[in-house]
Amino acid sequence: MGDDGARTETQTAIMEATYRALCEQGYADLTMQAIADEFEKSKSLIHYHYDTKEELLVAFLDYLLAEFLENVEATNDGTPRERLDTLVDALLSGPDEAGDFQVAMLELRSQAPYVESYREAFAANDDHLAELLADTVRDGVEAGVFRDVDPDAVAETILVLIDGARTRSVLFGDDDPVAHTRRAIDGYVRSHVLVDDQ
Repeated sequence: MGDDGARTETQTAIMEATYRALCEQGYADLTMQAIADEFEKSKSLIHYHYDTKEELLVAFLDYLLAEFLENVEATNDGTPRERLDTLVDALLSGPDEAGDFQVAMLELRSQAPYVESYREAFAANDDHLAELLADTVRDGVEAGVFRDVDPDAVAETILVLIDGARTRSVLFGDDDPVAHTRRAIDGYVRSHVLVDDQ
């Protein structure tokens, strides 16, 4: 895949096939053959780009982050509060096919303590998202619309709430935790982050 993160058309097609296979099979039953079954070209082409399923899934996590950032950057023109709301909504919503895919991602996350490359990929993604949230908060502090808060602490608090909500939503099969957490984050921002007259 190259150091610049550029992805070929074939690699993008492999990532899309991986997404479909994860939705259909889940992590536990995911095989290179299951991904190849979702891929319009040969299985050997997948192996040409990715030697193992582990390597492919690490690339897939990077792909998900890049897709998320591309979508968020398209709406990056508002005020710091609007940008923060957009980020929170995007992080809480996840992909359209949230059910099966989120279950597969939870399964994949559960492997992170045992598979170093997964742990490193999830940590890098988390760091990137925390930085994005913290930069947005920092912009709000500089603009005078947010209090003089610690941007990193605010970002960490929001991410912990989002992670908990998404995990509970997957475990219990309903959206109540997500809706409740969205309200809780809004309350937290109003009471701890926004200046009093905003």
